[in-house]
Amino acid sequence: MWLSAVLLSYLTVASALKFDLPAQQKKHLKPRCIRNYVGKDTLVVVTATLSGTKGDGQTVNIYIKDTVGNEYGKAKDAVGETPLAFTSHAEAAFDVCFENTLSDGRKLGLARSIELDVDIGADARDWSAIQAAEKLKPVEVELRRIEAVTAEIVNQMDYLRRREQKLRDTNESTNERVKFFSLAVMATLVGLGGWQVVYLRAYFRSKHLI
Repeated sequence: MWLSAVLLSYLTVASALKFDLPAQQKKHLKPRCIRNYVGKDTLVVVTATLSGTKGDGQTVNIYIKDTVGNEYGKAKDAVGETPLAFTSHAEAAFDVCFENTLSDGRKLGLARSIELDVDIGADARDWSAIQAAEKLKPVEVELRRIEAVTAEIVNQMDYLRRREQKLRDTNESTNERVKFFSLAVMATLVGLGGWQVVYLRAYFRSKHLI
């Protein structure tokens, strides 16, 4: 029962985000970026719905890139609904960035309202098109979708298991290095103490103190 609840909650999670993006002068332009994490070879559909019209004194550019240097797409002077789709090349976080440039001669105070929706993996697939192409019943489509989500969860768990194993190996390797370093320090201190005893005994004998 709890597994079904988890799957249902996973299916119904919405990633829509609404915010206002003020227009800035070109020399002071700072992008606003929204970050998500994605696994390798995963379908991602980014849909940005922007208010305003072209020629209203603002130019909104959108670009998508990940933290390892891959660029996945861009849209210049975007208005209305702007979809961008890509398949990830690496397991990494990716940024959806927006720049709102104020036209020359316009005063500050203009802004665009943006609604951003990011669908990843099974949620990014066009299930209506799949249903029409394969002539599936609604129940069959929903089962296919649950199967895809379950596969994603399994892959994520496997990824976490690999990460945990890697971290455990790193910890064990670090512990071994610390152990040998501690033994080396102890051996050095014992050797230094023995040398001091021998040296001091020889020194005192040379001075006829013992």
